[in-house]
Amino acid sequence: MVQQIGKIEKVPLREIWKREDHGFTRWLAENIDHLNRVIGFDITVISIEESVGPYKVDLYCEDAQGNKVIIENQLEKTDHSHLGQILTYIVNLEGTTAIWIASTPNEEHARVIEWLNTTTPDNISFYLIQLEAIKIAGQDIVAPLFTVIEGPSREKKEIGAEQKEFSKRHTLTKQFWTQLLEQMSKKTKLANNVTPSTYSWIRLWRGMTGVHLTMVISREYARVEIYITRGDKEDNKRIFDLFYQSKEQIEKEFGDSLVWERLDEKVASRIKYQLDGVDAFNETDWPTMTEFLIENTITLHKVFAENMREVWGQ
Repeated sequence: MVQQIGKIEKVPLREIWKREDHGFTRWLAENIDHLNRVIGFDITVISIEESVGPYKVDLYCEDAQGNKVIIENQLEKTDHSHLGQILTYIVNLEGTTAIWIASTPNEEHARVIEWLNTTTPDNISFYLIQLEAIKIAGQDIVAPLFTVIEGPSREKKEIGAEQKEFSKRHTLTKQFWTQLLEQMSKKTKLANNVTPSTYSWIRLWRGMTGVHLTMVISREYARVEIYITRGDKEDNKRIFDLFYQSKEQIEKEFGDSLVWERLDEKVASRIKYQLDGVDAFNETDWPTMTEFLIENTITLHKVFAENMREVWGQ
């Protein structure tokens, strides 16, 4: 016997539920298991039309751990008003999960839900679910079809955490450079016309084209360096070698040994003085890093400015 296969037909939602509140919402409250199977966890309805100030949340629920879940329904296209209500409900009812059910989710609102799942804390989740009604052609029984358009995931939360960390690092980096440049301007004109940056480095002086005095910070060190990057590898190595010929004199004038990095495998070369064991994102290290960078930048500039003429003339 050949199994008969029917055709699925969509049924207008308003033919089944005339109204959202007394129709669909009350049906969903009594048949919440249909939704549970789609979202992958169990929720229990606590109340219908729970008051939140002048508003009423369609369904006020809780999950198996007792966390509050709010559900807002629309038998039509998603709109800004319902998005605002969902945010109002989840905040004022201290919910951890918000479920927005609509017949026609807007792409713009789907992107908002995705953004919320990325940027909110790990314990907060948002779902945008499309509701349709279907039946087999020729039969009278109608079935709801729930489809998750947007929902939470571990990957989204990880992306959000990375974005927050990135933003935090940028903010701290700019704060560090701001306070350093303010202090530096009291001791030298090298910091004049230099703007605090979100980058991990700031260039203060160019002795000649492609030869820069630079301050660099990271989670592991603070350093001041002469960075040679004229575009042409051979020219960079030639300038580095000219400086290196005066290594003994330069280090004597500087007052300490420097790290000379010709970097033969790379285009650029570097001469640096570095403080290890400090973290630019730990504000308790800022005084030590700031003092190190200011004092040694001034000294390194003085030493190389005096030796630059010899190199420039080659």
